[in-house]
Amino acid sequence: MKKLLILIVASALYFHYYPNEKLNRWIFEQKQVVLSYFSAATDTKIGLKSDKIYQDLSRDFSQFNRQEIAYVAEITSSREKVKKFNEQYCKSKKQTPKLHRDNLTKVCRAISQYSNLL
Repeated sequence: MKKLLILIVASALYFHYYPNEKLNRWIFEQKQVVLSYFSAATDTKIGLKSDKIYQDLSRDFSQFNRQEIAYVAEITSSREKVKKFNEQYCKSKKQTPKLHRDNLTKVCRAISQYSNLL
């Protein structure tokens, strides 16, 4: 055990004073993977069920066409997709060809109600 500890300290000192760019990049990537895994496993924040947005929008579906309803269902299938859509179209005020401008406004308004839970 003592030899293992000495090996770890020696390698840490070596890589600190003689850094290797490829190795540092690999270590950083591995660190990000591990941190994201632990972050997802120990998430204690109250999360939003993505279908809640779909349910809120369902009362306005009379003004949506079939393709738009299918697109809204696709968007609200996961929190990650809702967050990505919010950043791409709602926050940047860009238009999407899959939704009419007024319907995009309704979707963004529904997402904005729950933006702190994303």
